[in-house]
Amino acid sequence: MKKIGLFYSFNSVKTRQQAEKIVKQLGEKNVEQVNVEEASQEEFMAFSNYILAVPTWFDGELPNYWDEFLPSVEEDSLKGKTFALYGGGDQKGYPENFVDGIGILADFIEARGGKVIGLTSTDGYEFEASRAQRGDKFMGLALDIENQAALSNERIEKWVESLKKEF
Repeated sequence: MKKIGLFYSFNSVKTRQQAEKIVKQLGEKNVEQVNVEEASQEEFMAFSNYILAVPTWFDGELPNYWDEFLPSVEEDSLKGKTFALYGGGDQKGYPENFVDGIGILADFIEARGGKVIGLTSTDGYEFEASRAQRGDKFMGLALDIENQAALSNERIEKWVESLKKEF
């Protein structure tokens, strides 16, 4: 397996905790953690395999740091690159745009020729709508720490096992 670039905000406590679990399962030697808030376009483009953490903010928005970073790679081709996405949302507080950030980032990647892996089932979630949903799958790992924290570790473990086969 090629080294994986794990891009997330080092300032986000919940996202960092999830990243630590992912790194532990994949093995530290297989993952380079990059703070997306400080990442350059060159750092981003240096990888072939990626895990991107994208929590959904407010009413289905990307966090500011992703909004500020994406224009730096907007014109680049992501062909030949493989991406797995995970992110948090609140299916009770924001049921009409649960984990939309995952869907927004998946659309961005696919529009530039990148491949998105690590799709997960929508079973076990209760929400009205999500830009991350395609059929009966999410375009990544959907985590709801607010309402289903007890399920997060198992969901992360299963997801990472599937990534090991897909990367």
